[in-house]
Amino acid sequence: MLDFRLKVFYTVAKRLSFTKAAEELFISQPAVTKHIHELEQQLGIALFERIGNKITITPAGKIALQYADEIFTSYRNLEYDINQLKHERGGRLQIGASTTIAQYFIPPLLARFNQRYADIKTSLVSGNTEHIEQALLEKDIQLGIIEGSSRNPQLKYIEFAQDEIVLISNAAYTYGSGEALSPQELCAIPLLVREHGSGTLEVLTEALKRLKLKLTDLNIAMYMSSTESMKSYLHHAPGAAFLSLQAVSRELEAGEFRILPVKNFKVVRQFRFTHLQGQQDKLAQLFMKFAGKEIK
Repeated sequence: MLDFRLKVFYTVAKRLSFTKAAEELFISQPAVTKHIHELEQQLGIALFERIGNKITITPAGKIALQYADEIFTSYRNLEYDINQLKHERGGRLQIGASTTIAQYFIPPLLARFNQRYADIKTSLVSGNTEHIEQALLEKDIQLGIIEGSSRNPQLKYIEFAQDEIVLISNAAYTYGSGEALSPQELCAIPLLVREHGSGTLEVLTEALKRLKLKLTDLNIAMYMSSTESMKSYLHHAPGAAFLSLQAVSRELEAGEFRILPVKNFKVVRQFRFTHLQGQQDKLAQLFMKFAGKEIK
């Protein structure tokens, strides 16, 4: 049912490369060129502008891409509804999750989902919250799972789980007087923090306001792009980091890390589903409903 020429166009438009589209679709580059040429002839207008080895999408191409997005969503929902009538589940669900969620929270849930719906092909990509929201806007994924409190008017957000952020250090090092740290003691500790654009950093920045602190008040030793890098650093050097409690549960149980409590400071963040406003993919709806039941 799917017009393969439209799929070729869609892939080229997303990748802005005939070569990458050919590799992704497992066809030759001349075949990609042929399909695009035939579609342009059918529409009577150029969809891409070729300048040397680079291509850009034309205004007509942008309109075609918008309709292709809607067509493919309708195809996926059609397949879903027909499978429902046949008492089957099938299709492809592409999920994007912010880094901490992708590493520590969502894999067990995906494993149970795949066991329950074996005919649904799921894929998971990770990145910080900004990257996941951009992937949704570009329609590279159908569903995002993020932390943080960002609000893009083009996206809908649905809270579904909580996570606590705690200050963690190597158990071999001592900070403060042994009691909950004061804001002044917190500012003296060399800290590792997540990179700008991270949902964890966004939540931390907001929480610090309750202590009348800003990021610039802290003794930031390094910005790092992954929780695993921060954990590895703390294994080898003094310092501390604000990390997801789920991400350090094994190290805490093993006695390798410990929690450094801070006076009048508790950071609980929401994990949220996010998807484009308007037409919603039915496989994404199925996963959200499944997750809601599993987490309760």
